[in-house]
Amino acid sequence: MKTADPPVLVERAKDTLLYAADGRVFIDAISSWWVNLHGHAHPVIAEGISRQAMEMEHVIFAGFTHRPAVKFAELLTEMLGGDFSKVFFSDNGSTAVEVAVKMALQYWYNQGERKKTKLIAFENAYHGDTFGAMSVGAKSAFNAPFHSHLFEVSTIPVPDESNVGDIKIRIRNLASEGTIAAFIFEPLVQGSGGMLMHRPEYLDQLMSACSEENIFCIADEVMTGFGRTGKTFAIQYLRQQPDIICLSKGITGGFMPLGVTVSTEKIFDAFYDDDKTKALFHGHSYTANPLACAAAIANLHLLNGTECAEQIARIQKRHQIFAAEMQGMDGINDVRQTGTILALEMNNPGGYSYFSSVRDHLYRFALERGVLLRPLGNVLYTMPPYCITDTELDRVYDVMRNAAGEIKRIA
Repeated sequence: MKTADPPVLVERAKDTLLYAADGRVFIDAISSWWVNLHGHAHPVIAEGISRQAMEMEHVIFAGFTHRPAVKFAELLTEMLGGDFSKVFFSDNGSTAVEVAVKMALQYWYNQGERKKTKLIAFENAYHGDTFGAMSVGAKSAFNAPFHSHLFEVSTIPVPDESNVGDIKIRIRNLASEGTIAAFIFEPLVQGSGGMLMHRPEYLDQLMSACSEENIFCIADEVMTGFGRTGKTFAIQYLRQQPDIICLSKGITGGFMPLGVTVSTEKIFDAFYDDDKTKALFHGHSYTANPLACAAAIANLHLLNGTECAEQIARIQKRHQIFAAEMQGMDGINDVRQTGTILALEMNNPGGYSYFSSVRDHLYRFALERGVLLRPLGNVLYTMPPYCITDTELDRVYDVMRNAAGEIKRIA
């Protein structure tokens, strides 16, 4: 707090715009930390929450259920398709990951496979800030005080054409020890790691190797889900499908906290037993909150509409054009784009660091020009709400384009 800028007091928000108390207006070009899909104060979602609030605000989800949870679970599993059939409700992305890790580990425990207690994760991964999620994430300054308390995880690099064969060998070698329970990954885009991107065909090969070695695959789609990569879910680019998927962030269109961990029937069956000790003992007071479920139902209806599909396609096309323009531009090391996600890796002699002065300078540079961008170190990215207009996108692009020159000026 000592080094932080004074927070901006936002009085109201509409569509892509944030209206501050001091009269400033900002384009929310990062969807308020990747949660807002259709714009702020969207009337369809707001009305869904309002109607639900007049009927029932919350009820215990142990021994009871309610229609919003049932309807949402049905809609979601239908959208996911494949073998996904069971939805475990929680409150946020980190907890959705925590539940997935517990599911994978306890599956083997319940089966009597007591050696399968370790996980594989990507280098530069981020899965959340609870202890299980920190364990499968990259070791960094953010979790340094807790390193001695985190469980053991084997890390592998993100696959590409040059290394995918070696990584598959590494997976098989790890599997030969009989200790690997699951492989957890962010499909196609590693968000907090710097919007690092990889291709589906190489991820497919790693997932296939895991399947052959009886290792579960956990897809953390907390950030990539609900249209961000161009398709509704990033796993839809894959031939291989995970056993467990984690979802949150955009799940309610940015209105309410909600997380879900969705599994196949095979996972569920390991907990379905006369022996009560085989249950997954995990619950929250606000699990499957009806207001959040109502928001999620309205969000899915919007997401499935023609207008939303057209908006996503338009943003993706605009991003591709801008990315091509910025390729090779002086001051930019790399340009990365998948779906509605666009990232510029700025040339920074100090390298990547969230704590670098470059990060703070880029943040303030954009804010002074009426655009909310939140750089990941020297990586400047945009992931806007789908309702963003072409005029607003032009403003965002102008700020990102000029930021490269600003980095050269202060270097």
